[in-house]
Amino acid sequence: MLSSTLLLTALAVPAAFAQSNLDWDAAYTKATTMLGKLTLQQKINMVTGVGWQKGPCVGNIAAISSAGFPGLCLQDGPVGVRYASGVTAFPAAIHLGATWDKDLMRAQGVAMGEEFRGKGVNIALAPVSGALGKIPQAGRNWEGYSNDPYHAGVGMTEVITGVQSVGVQACAKHYIGNEQERNRETMSSNIDDRTMHELYLWPFADAAKANVATFMCSYNKLNSSWACDNDYALNKLLKGELGFRGQVLSDWNAKTTTGGATRGLDMTMPGDNFGDNNFVWGQNLLNAVNQGSVSTSRLDDMVKRIFASWYLVGQDQNYPSVSFNSWNNNGGGDVSGNHKELARTVAGDGIILLKNVNNALPLKKPASLAIIGRDAINNPAGINSCTDRACNDGTLAMGWGSGTTNFPYLIDPLTAIRAQAQVDGTTVVTSTTDNASQGASAAQSASTAIVFINANSGEGYLTVQGNSGDRNNLDPWNNGNDLVKAVAAVNSKTIVVIHSVGPIILEQFVDLPNVIAVVWAGLPGQESGNGLVDVLYGSKAPGGKLPFTIAKSPSDYGTSIINGDDNFSEGLFIDYRRFDAQGITPRYEFGFGLSYTTFSFSNLVISYTSTTTGPISSTQNAPGGYPALYEPVATITARVTNTGGVAGSEVAQLYIGLPAGSPSTPPKQLRGFQKLKLASGASGTATFVLKRKDLAYWNTASQRWVVPTGNFNIFIGASSRDIRLQGTMGPSGSTTTTIGGSTSSTTTAQTTTRVTTTPSTTVTTTRTTTAPTTTRTTTVATTTRATTTAVITTTAAPTGGPLQSKWGQCGGVGYTGASVCSPTATCSTLNPYYAQCL
Repeated sequence: MLSSTLLLTALAVPAAFAQSNLDWDAAYTKATTMLGKLTLQQKINMVTGVGWQKGPCVGNIAAISSAGFPGLCLQDGPVGVRYASGVTAFPAAIHLGATWDKDLMRAQGVAMGEEFRGKGVNIALAPVSGALGKIPQAGRNWEGYSNDPYHAGVGMTEVITGVQSVGVQACAKHYIGNEQERNRETMSSNIDDRTMHELYLWPFADAAKANVATFMCSYNKLNSSWACDNDYALNKLLKGELGFRGQVLSDWNAKTTTGGATRGLDMTMPGDNFGDNNFVWGQNLLNAVNQGSVSTSRLDDMVKRIFASWYLVGQDQNYPSVSFNSWNNNGGGDVSGNHKELARTVAGDGIILLKNVNNALPLKKPASLAIIGRDAINNPAGINSCTDRACNDGTLAMGWGSGTTNFPYLIDPLTAIRAQAQVDGTTVVTSTTDNASQGASAAQSASTAIVFINANSGEGYLTVQGNSGDRNNLDPWNNGNDLVKAVAAVNSKTIVVIHSVGPIILEQFVDLPNVIAVVWAGLPGQESGNGLVDVLYGSKAPGGKLPFTIAKSPSDYGTSIINGDDNFSEGLFIDYRRFDAQGITPRYEFGFGLSYTTFSFSNLVISYTSTTTGPISSTQNAPGGYPALYEPVATITARVTNTGGVAGSEVAQLYIGLPAGSPSTPPKQLRGFQKLKLASGASGTATFVLKRKDLAYWNTASQRWVVPTGNFNIFIGASSRDIRLQGTMGPSGSTTTTIGGSTSSTTTAQTTTRVTTTPSTTVTTTRTTTAPTTTRTTTVATTTRATTTAVITTTAAPTGGPLQSKWGQCGGVGYTGASVCSPTATCSTLNPYYAQCL
């Protein structure tokens, strides 16, 4: 694992704590003792922020000198310490999620924690899994890791663990249902019980399981009650079902009342209404306690939760004092250490190669390069010239809003490319505006043109180019489509680099024959240009994968920004879950990403060690929920081999399909991933340990997670649609199938090809720009492995016929409809999941 070298001892992290497990019981023992030292007024002060801009941090709890308590500093955010100098502007969470690398997630959490600690921040207001990201245009999706709840939960777990390992309290936010910026402070997110548990609550459950110290409730209403004044969300789900033992604080000026204390809120922030001295709690809460509408026992519980979170991570032991001020340009000293190295690694590893015709990349000392687009350079007005980064002039490296930080520096793409070009002897010409005709003029004489485009979004209190947080559409900003088309019209080697907060529609240019490569460069933070050059020139092979789906049309997503309340009518079917269920062909599927090398998958082994089905219950609870939910019940392994000529990384992805007879469920859901870094010719084993919860659905009648009876479908591959290995597991045994075949196409259009070769199987997936004449031959290799179940069988899919773009249902495990295709179709391929019809 990569780790920073900013020494723990330099920041006075207690060595015993840094290596210890977090102990809530011990923290509560200390918290109870501290509680006994406080007066009633001091208890009120512990749960009420001092007010906006009345302390050095964005949120402050006053010190209590008589009890030896130094107070609390709360500070944004998910990319680094906000309103401070001498800190790192890390890649955004959506970029970190695109690495699919758990080690890097943990490492960035550690590095962020070190910097928050170095500044004296007690509570880092990160990480984020709300918004989850059901709406691709939503403004703050970039602050989270993925719109898949499993993937988001892994990001939450790793970053929380990293941050808290150095003694800083992490804060899981925004809980829950804040899926868009428009009307976020008036709308209600009406989420049904099953969807709540299986999608939106899932990553927050993982946060609780990781012993996160604090939660932040969100601005919106949930099922018609404010999220920060919501007994169901705070008491029943979070503190009850998920067993969360820390404190819940409000988002800044989120709606609540003194009654919110009885409904689960523990702290109001910033205290008053952004500086008006009108405190929602404070004296009002004191009056409520004295009048008996809020019990003293509940107030004591609130205070103990705050102290317990403080003790949990050892902040009573030589914790640094606050060394900066958010409001007077006193940014404090430099605490960044050598974190720029980690920032560069994450910046490069989160880059996703979407298209690469005839190995156009990596660049091989081109004679000349044209660098086109405003996104290639830094904002001429200054990299921090716009309030909370609320502009889109120059290269995009983070979104806008409270989740930002100041750039200590920003390596723009042009600067980094020029440095490499000088070494290579490459002539560089530029057009650093978004003017299409100027871009074409610069590009026509260069051997290769690189066009930079972007799309931005952020928090709704700021508006950029008419976008009030949420994006108005999924187009590239600043005439990006026209810019690419103009350059591609005059240069036969056009490469497109995209910096974006989330999906954009690529259809206007992605299939143009002169667009030979498309690079998704994400939101890479301060090391943007360096991370990009590492990939463009091949010092590392691209290893990022999409943490969302890129559609061909915005309507394919089935969700959009709305004006009133949101009834979440799409239920479980967001992103790839909807695309799979509806048979919608994406432009690039969830989990997709090319490399400069190739990988094969083989040797699927399924060991199903606990076949107990039915409701999951327990006599005890723990952070994250019933311990039985997290018990391992199956281990699945697969071999991955680098069959290409250079070192590279592959993300082996495991998807699960529930048995026939289960309630309506997406055809497959991510339940594991592992990134393997392999030298040319080397092999590694991807190991997936499935928890009981991974195989369960939420039963609304019994209010329990239930493991259904029957055979589970197992899919392992390089993306949600590039499935290489397939099998089933159930009470009577398991089956394994190696998916094979080759595809040849007759077309005059340019193609992007993804090839994988195994000892027994060759798979070639060809993306075409026109409807090709396609033939497919399929070969199958089968493997039998011992499992712990009674019966072991092996099945193979029959040889197939013609292939169509959409999956039809004409049999297959779990299908209960017609057993044959329509009279005009033929059943081409049957397999354990679905069939293809033409």
